Amino acid sequence: MSAEDKIKNKIDDVGGKAKEGLGRATDDDSTKNEGKLDQAKANLKDAGEKVKDAFKH
Repeated sequence: MSAEDKIKNKIDDVGGKAKEGLGRATDDDSTKNEGKLDQAKANLKDAGEKVKDAFKH
């Protein structure tokens, strides 16, 4: 996995956590769920990159 992809995925994950926290603080379920979804997407991208790396070696 390239360092650039790792950074992008981490940024997406952190952004999702922030969005989830904002949703919790404002009692906005939509924002909270959107944050969780952003985190899940980042995790899936990260897993996909790891699979690609496994087949490269």
